[in-house]
Amino acid sequence: MLIYIGYFKDFCNFVIQSTFMKEKDLMAELNSIRSLMERSAKFISLHGLSGVLAGIYALIGAYIGYRLVYRTDNGMTYDNYSLHDQETISKLVVVAVLVLILSITTAVVLSARKAQQRHQKIWNTASKALLLNAGIPLLTGGLLILILLYRGYFGVIAPACLIFYGLALISGSHYTFNDVKWLGILQVILGLFAAMMPGYGLLFWAGGFGVLHIIYGSVMYAKYDTAK
Repeated sequence: MLIYIGYFKDFCNFVIQSTFMKEKDLMAELNSIRSLMERSAKFISLHGLSGVLAGIYALIGAYIGYRLVYRTDNGMTYDNYSLHDQETISKLVVVAVLVLILSITTAVVLSARKAQQRHQKIWNTASKALLLNAGIPLLTGGLLILILLYRGYFGVIAPACLIFYGLALISGSHYTFNDVKWLGILQVILGLFAAMMPGYGLLFWAGGFGVLHIIYGSVMYAKYDTAK
């Protein structure tokens, strides 16, 4: 009788362990499916180094802009003459466009390389959704900035750049790394401060597009690009 009781206990333990293992395997399978769905729904090929390089480009552009606009004897004060000089404005626009082109080109090249290394497609449903959601605030902000330039409201150009860029990052963050949202929030905050201090717009512009990008890119690179 004791032998049968022992067999019964062993059988019960076997059933319990089997059930536990099945539940554990099921949870692992569900987590795997969830991870796969998140990867397919989000664009995860953004490269951290693209943020670092974009920040460096922005700092170089900001320095060139400083030399074009601000007088060394006046420090960081508003130079009304330079800001109403058509030649200076044209040079500033060229510098800004070059920084934008370099940043976009770098981001595309590095992201494409990262996607290729991970056997992923860079142009997929997630990247299309990211482009659409981030593109609407960017396009709106770009058109507004052109209007402000045309109307001569140069003091709010830098705040508008930061605010609309931040809104674009927040909007697009739903389709990529969540860290992008916090970068966007910081950009908006800097833009609001820049709006209160128009004479220091270039300084805030350098801080947002330069310093914050370098910090963000470094964190992203360490967090996602160097992970095994």
